[in-house]
Amino acid sequence: MHPHIEDYALIGDLQTAALVGRDGSIDWLCLPRFDSGACFAALLGGKGNGHWRVAPRSEEARAQRSYRGDSLILDTVWETPTGSVRVIDFMPQRDRAPEVVRIVEGLRGSVEMRSELRLRFDYGRVVPWVRAAEGARVAVAGPDSVWLRTPPQSSTYGKDFSTRSDVTVAEGERAAFVLTWHPSHEPRPTLIDPYTALQETLDDWHAWSARCRYNGPYREAVMRSLITLKALTYAPTGGIVAAPTTSLPEELGGVRNWDYRYCWLRDASLTLNSLLSAGYLEEAGAWRDWLLRAVAGAPDDLQIMYGLAGERRLPEAELPWLTGYCDSAPVRIGNAAVEQRQLDVYGEVLDSFHIARMAGLPSEPHAWSIQRALTEYLESTWRDPDEGLWEIRGPRRHFVHSKVMAWVAADRAVRAIEANPRFGGDVDRWRAMREDVRREVCERGYDAERGTFTQFYGSKELDAATLLIPRVGFLPADDPRVLNTIDTVRRELTHDGLVRRYSTEGGSVDGLPGGEGTFLVCSFWLADALQLSGRREEARELFERLLDLRNDLGLLSEEYDPAAGRQLGNFPQAFSHIGLVGTAFGLLDGEAAD
Repeated sequence: MHPHIEDYALIGDLQTAALVGRDGSIDWLCLPRFDSGACFAALLGGKGNGHWRVAPRSEEARAQRSYRGDSLILDTVWETPTGSVRVIDFMPQRDRAPEVVRIVEGLRGSVEMRSELRLRFDYGRVVPWVRAAEGARVAVAGPDSVWLRTPPQSSTYGKDFSTRSDVTVAEGERAAFVLTWHPSHEPRPTLIDPYTALQETLDDWHAWSARCRYNGPYREAVMRSLITLKALTYAPTGGIVAAPTTSLPEELGGVRNWDYRYCWLRDASLTLNSLLSAGYLEEAGAWRDWLLRAVAGAPDDLQIMYGLAGERRLPEAELPWLTGYCDSAPVRIGNAAVEQRQLDVYGEVLDSFHIARMAGLPSEPHAWSIQRALTEYLESTWRDPDEGLWEIRGPRRHFVHSKVMAWVAADRAVRAIEANPRFGGDVDRWRAMREDVRREVCERGYDAERGTFTQFYGSKELDAATLLIPRVGFLPADDPRVLNTIDTVRRELTHDGLVRRYSTEGGSVDGLPGGEGTFLVCSFWLADALQLSGRREEARELFERLLDLRNDLGLLSEEYDPAAGRQLGNFPQAFSHIGLVGTAFGLLDGEAAD
């Protein structure tokens, strides 16, 4: 049986990340980047697909875990019949080689510990050649080489195609394990001191966290979400991945399993808002600059997502040797949705640049020329159908959210020129486009009989994305159509008070079998809509309920199954944590306005 998704913790070095289970096993790690092949893939298969467990040998051991202050350093305290130890897991923010450090500290009595390392490169498929060398173990297969440095007092040996190390740690003693990756054709990287690396990593995180300027009642939750977003940042380029995992299912045993180790344009404006609100101008600027590089090119060639450095080709493939999390197959790498037409991304990109301008981020000389080209292209295409925000793998439709975001694109372009006429552009034509979009959406995308905006023109289905209408300024929050939509979504699109992305009555609009859980960011959007419409107490109640769905470390996945009471989807999910931060700031701003 796989652990629950919420049983995992996250550690990372701002270029990749690992998931550590409550049992002390690292079951997922891609090296050297988020989107590289996994060397530990037990998360999506079994222990034979690669993992690394450091834990007491006693079967009676019990663990409690926490992050060390405002950092990404994981402390797990193990209590056993003979004593207790603390295992400290972290990844130093790297200079060159990615490393995982696992330090065992004796707290009371003495405890027999075991490290069991089973490396399997290429997503759990390739068994490496392991040998002793230079006082360590080195595993090599193709382009990958991993060194394991064990404590001097440990006994290290091979068994069952794994490398085991046994060591007894008494009160006041320490023992460190260090795992280092490098390209197999290069020499072994310079050794680090694990204890110095621990202090430096802690100092780095605390210095970063101290810059947060949120001082409201939910600081702990906001800070943990911001740390998670930072951990999902690929530092060399500033890109932020949607999640560090692939194929964690939206339905247990189902086929809705996607690779989220890429950067989505749809996340851009919400991410910028969260970072700028919290005072992280440097990170916001890096994300804005990544966005500029990624979208540069012909406007009709704009993609919905890109690789960590802006790569365009993300071919989708299935890995049949992995059985999937809880037998949820197929396991996929790459994402075919990259080829989809999603017109809403033009609005999200234009909104991102607008947010950056309003925050005073220094403008790049070519930024406006890109924005102008995108707006001009959208003028001639906004009336076309598309696959929409949710990457529908069914027929193209006239999705209401896509049209609303076309309005956002025109609105932000108009506002940019009104603020700075030197930008240049046909502002009168864009004003006309803005009004045309609003008129059409209100005529064709609103069901007056039911009192709600719908998922697409002519449909009866609902879409949680319509909750964003007041947030982006398409209509004011007190407009009767907005208020009716909030109530209808809340009445018809929720499960136990949590919001689903869309309804599937009358046939599945997404062309896929099965269902999914409630979508966490959509529930945050409902809280935002309630807050904007003046129902602050209801918004706060929903927000605090969502906080209760986090795991013991404050982490959220993409979805939640209210019936089973467990998290679903890729983990941890940037969109969910972006939603948390945004709602917390919205509630704080609402209080300040009272």
